[in-house]
Amino acid sequence: MLRSITIVLSTLAALLLPRPAAAAINPCNTPDPGFGAYGEWDKDISLGKALIPERGGITARGGFDVIIHFHGGEAARKELVPVGLGILLVAIDLGNGSRVYANRFADPKAFTDLLDSLQKRVAAKRGLRRAYIRRLGISSWSAGYGAIRAVLDQPISRSVDAVVLLDSLYGSYADPDHLSLREELLEPFVQYARRAASGRGFMYQTHSAIRTPTFASTREISSWLVGQLGGKMRATQRRDRLGLSLIERYDRRNYHLRGYSGEGKRDHCAHLGILRDVVRAHLVQRWRHVPMK
Repeated sequence: MLRSITIVLSTLAALLLPRPAAAAINPCNTPDPGFGAYGEWDKDISLGKALIPERGGITARGGFDVIIHFHGGEAARKELVPVGLGILLVAIDLGNGSRVYANRFADPKAFTDLLDSLQKRVAAKRGLRRAYIRRLGISSWSAGYGAIRAVLDQPISRSVDAVVLLDSLYGSYADPDHLSLREELLEPFVQYARRAASGRGFMYQTHSAIRTPTFASTREISSWLVGQLGGKMRATQRRDRLGLSLIERYDRRNYHLRGYSGEGKRDHCAHLGILRDVVRAHLVQRWRHVPMK
């Protein structure tokens, strides 16, 4: 009798206890949804690879919307494909460290050539006389911000309608004691943040709590940038995708910042999962209301 009661109690406990953490999705290796309406990567552009929908997404006159994503291209694909909606994606992966991205796009011709080659490829694939970008978004994860800094410091930045930084804005110190930042390197981001805060662009930025002893962390730069806008982060609590825990936020018109806890590799990877929500909750609605060229 006692043995039977023990077995019953053990079974109930197993049912009531939470499932092991091992059953959770690994943010650094999320399930692959495939390519959906996009078919496969198209590599016939000047740099990187593109997701071009096999149907929809491009108007009869050749207009289309695109996100150029720097660093973590396959993860970005996994986030965009389920949303779909005809938005094109270009993925650029150049290796580790922000410098390789900054150097590659230091020459303005690198980015304009990329856009030109994409437009020509879309036209050829769809049998159109010409194709053109209606709305341009640029996003990055981790080291990819080096490319975004270069692009925002060039005349082409006037054509950028949206900037998305996923745990992806670090800084350099101006002194060995880490008392001050090299603010000139952050100026392109400050200028675009002000543009978004005034309603003339869109910027979505996130940070983790990962500490970076030799350079300024995404959390430190986030607080500094909000200060440049005359604002202050507001404490909050919320559970987001892939296990992220929101701890603070700031919003001013079209500038949005979300700060999360977490100091590990998985926490860093999880920020890529935010791309899906940014596209679905912000860019789709925003781009529907931007006048078409």
